[in-house]
Amino acid sequence: MRTRLLCAVMLLAILFVAYPNAVCAEEIKVDAQGAVLMDAGSGAVLFEQNAHEKMYPASITKIMTTLIAMESLENGKIALDDRVVISRNAAGMGGSQIYMEPEEVKTVEQLLKAVVVASGNDASVALAEHIAGTEEAFVQMMNQRAKELGMQNTNFVNCHGLHHEDHYTTAYDVALMSRELVKHSKVFDWTTIWMEDIEVGREGRFKTFTMVNTNKLLRRYEGADGLKTGSTSVAKYCMSATAVRGNMRLIAVVMGSPTSEVRFREAEKMLKYGFARYNSVPIAKKDEVLQRLKVNKGRERWVNVKPAEDMKVLVLKGEEGNLEQEMILPSDITAPVAGGEKVGELIVKQNGEIVGIVDLVAEETVDKAGILLMLKRVLLDWITQAEQS
Repeated sequence: MRTRLLCAVMLLAILFVAYPNAVCAEEIKVDAQGAVLMDAGSGAVLFEQNAHEKMYPASITKIMTTLIAMESLENGKIALDDRVVISRNAAGMGGSQIYMEPEEVKTVEQLLKAVVVASGNDASVALAEHIAGTEEAFVQMMNQRAKELGMQNTNFVNCHGLHHEDHYTTAYDVALMSRELVKHSKVFDWTTIWMEDIEVGREGRFKTFTMVNTNKLLRRYEGADGLKTGSTSVAKYCMSATAVRGNMRLIAVVMGSPTSEVRFREAEKMLKYGFARYNSVPIAKKDEVLQRLKVNKGRERWVNVKPAEDMKVLVLKGEEGNLEQEMILPSDITAPVAGGEKVGELIVKQNGEIVGIVDLVAEETVDKAGILLMLKRVLLDWITQAEQS
């Protein structure tokens, strides 16, 4: 049997913007083939223009490359201080690069900096080979992760973005993978670097390469702290820009702009539009224990319940009202329970309409109790009841 546990009513207005529609096209127009403005907290789309049209992404491909690297760091598959021997294949990449030589050694952190700051194709391939063994295997990981994120109109052929007819994505899909990447706060240690030197080459013939960030918004737009630019003659000028103001982080994706300056101007235009109109309201944090749930036949009798991820909802400035939260949980559950297993939902409503949902999960694993433990509990419960009576 399921019960509803009503939580406190929060003051603040909300206008939840559900994919894919957000604003009238007349309110803003972007000089690009495709564009999306997304709230990173809720995933709401605030503006779109040809959002689902397949286009060539150039080096913003490296957002996915970086995402897989960050996830590999978090799950312990790789470490920042891993020493990576640069292959002839990686060193031979064309396009933007830091000009590494075959057999020289770099750490994973150096390679990540080279990818994020200098858009190094050679560094991207070196990372891919270190994580997956080959670039081809890494690209399979990229496409699998894209499917998991709901990137329905994306196909990767390489990890760097050099042009290939079968290598494509959309502005919306770029926003999705950008939203996932910004959950890894460590990446901002590198996306905010404006200029940094790195030594490349082998012992006895080192040379200094100065990495310069191609994201001009870092120096001209308040709160800008990422994410990635890209360009080829076919893709034209692309960008996924992100900025934060208070509790709100926005992602502005521009694809197929005619010049480099136009992409920065149009990304800035979208960011200004979003920050001027909206606020983001924090509802719950991933590590926040919201409730305790009784566990039947478990080694432990209770399990903590917390959100599966941080939850925020979008507020349109000037439209104040009430937000209602509901936790939908069973009265109890039966062991075994896996850590991270869904046990309920946290729902946010306005005027009776659902405007946000996040899964509630068990904080830790609760194994099924053995027969001796169960008998002991029955005996103790009987003794307790006898004493109370």
